[in-house]
Amino acid sequence: MAPTVAEIRKAQRAEGPATILGIGTANPPNCVEQSTYPDFYFRITNSEHMTELKKKFKRMCENSMIKKRYMYLTEEILKENPNMCAYMAPSLDVRQDMVVVEVPKLGKEAAAKAIKDWGQPKSKITHLIFCTTSGVDMPGADYQLTKLLGLRPHVKRFMMYQQGCFAGGTVLRMAKDLAENNKGARVLVVCSEITAVTFRGPSDTHLDSLVGQALFGDGASAVIVGSDPIPQVEKPLFELVWTAQTIAPDSDGAIDGHVREAGLTFHLLKDVPGIVSKNIDKALFEAFNPLNISDYNSIFGLHTLVDLQFLTRLSKSWV
Repeated sequence: MAPTVAEIRKAQRAEGPATILGIGTANPPNCVEQSTYPDFYFRITNSEHMTELKKKFKRMCENSMIKKRYMYLTEEILKENPNMCAYMAPSLDVRQDMVVVEVPKLGKEAAAKAIKDWGQPKSKITHLIFCTTSGVDMPGADYQLTKLLGLRPHVKRFMMYQQGCFAGGTVLRMAKDLAENNKGARVLVVCSEITAVTFRGPSDTHLDSLVGQALFGDGASAVIVGSDPIPQVEKPLFELVWTAQTIAPDSDGAIDGHVREAGLTFHLLKDVPGIVSKNIDKALFEAFNPLNISDYNSIFGLHTLVDLQFLTRLSKSWV
C-alpha cells in the first residue's frame, strides 16, 4: 500500500530539535579604541567646533561599555569620500559600492570558520540564510556568498535585508524551522554588517543618530544549524528550544531606519528601555512557562537582544 500523506510528511521531517553545530565570527582588520573614537569622529567629520555635542558623544561612548570597535572605514577612505562625513549629503552610491562587495566578503570569513568548527565538508550544506542591513543588491549577498564559498549551485538560499538589531533572532527562528522540517538539512546562517551605510557626521538636532555612531561597528557571524546530529561526528553546542516574535504595544516609531540619498538613517526614541522593560516579562513567561521555569535567575545564561541597563545608561547621556 502506498504511504499516506501524513507518513510522507513525517519521513521528511527531522526527529529532534534544531541544534547549533558550528560557530564562526569575523571582523575587518581596522580596529579603533572606543576611548579615542570621539576625537577621531569629530575630527574626520570636521565637527570639532561642536564642543558641547562632542562632550555628549564622549559620555555616550564611555557609557557604552565598548572597549574597541572594528571598522571597514578608515581615515583614508573617509577623506576620499567627504560626503560620507556630512550629516545628510548625497552619498548613497559610494556607500552601496562599498557594502555590496565587503558585506559578502566579511560573511565568507565568518562562514568559513563556522564550517571548520562544524567539521564537515561544505558540500553537506543544504540551505543558506544571509542577513544584512548594510546595502541592497540583486543578485543578493546570498548569491555572492555562494560563489565566494564555492557552495553547490542548488543550495536553497534565503536573503533577508533590513532586519536591524533583531537580525540574529530572525535568522535563527528561520533556521530552526528549516532544520526541523527538512530531514538531514544543514543550514548555513550568516549575518554580516558594514557600517559604511550608516556612518555620518553629527547633528545637534538629531542626537539619536549619535547613539548609533557611538554603538555600532562592523562584523559578521555564522552558524551551522541542523537537527539529529550524526553521533560521534557532529558535536552540537546548543539546542534551539523555542523561538518567537512579537510587536511591543505602543512601539511605533521607537526604532526606525530609512534609506535615503544620504545612506541609511535611523531614529531611536529615548523610551526604548521603558518599552522593552514593560513587555519583557510576558515574552519570558511565554518562553519558559512550558518548561516550568519561573525563576529566571535559575537559568545559567539569559541573553536578550536589548540590554536594558545599558540602554538606560545611554539614554541618560543624551541630556
